[in-house]
Amino acid sequence: MKLRGRDVVSITDLSREELDELFRTARLMEERPSDYYGSLKGRILAVLFFEPSTRTRLSFEAAMKRLGGDVVGFSSVEGTSLMKGESFEDTVRTVEGYCDAMVIRHPAEGAAARAAELVEVPVINGGDGAREHPTQAMVDLYTIWRLRGSIDGVKVALLADLQHARTVNSLVLALSMYRDVKLLLATPGLRLRSEVYEEAVKRGVKVEEVGLKEAVKEAEVLYVTRVQRERLKSEEEYLRLKDAYRL
Repeated sequence: MKLRGRDVVSITDLSREELDELFRTARLMEERPSDYYGSLKGRILAVLFFEPSTRTRLSFEAAMKRLGGDVVGFSSVEGTSLMKGESFEDTVRTVEGYCDAMVIRHPAEGAAARAAELVEVPVINGGDGAREHPTQAMVDLYTIWRLRGSIDGVKVALLADLQHARTVNSLVLALSMYRDVKLLLATPGLRLRSEVYEEAVKRGVKVEEVGLKEAVKEAEVLYVTRVQRERLKSEEEYLRLKDAYRL
């Protein structure tokens, strides 16, 4: 697996073979964590979060420190030179000088791709608007792989806000790398992006739009997203949709 020095802007930046190797490595790290302590000693990861995060940011920071590395960065633009008018481009170029890799979360779609064009260090997309969240898809796929033994042939129901959930886009694109996958889409009107839907079908994924009861009955995996208040056009729309599908 040759991932050293590469950007991960989209889940499609990795092949199925690379994902499978990543899962096997992750399993070894779970079983023998002490074998990997210190493997990133002397390395620095920059976490640039222009948008709120709990799990993504802290998981990157914890992973880096468990492997012996260190972390610099920010969890919001407050307190940075962005508040004084510094551009995204200048911020990214400046931080490049302090790190060996960077993780970026940004409300604008394409922000991570833009950063990757500007810097030489590897850029990992921690979420760009409603577009993609590739590392979350890796974790989701790993969970399926670990519990089920294989991803081929899996039936996954995607529920709730499929229009704004970047995690769904990355997961669907990742699942489309595997064989005989079936997706059951159940949503109160917040439908999966057409380009993601079409790409999945093109790659051979069976996709059906169904009701909630049918999705729950047939699926092996239920993937439930929250209705994303911050990306809807109005508070009225959020209130109408927020309780449509709940676990």
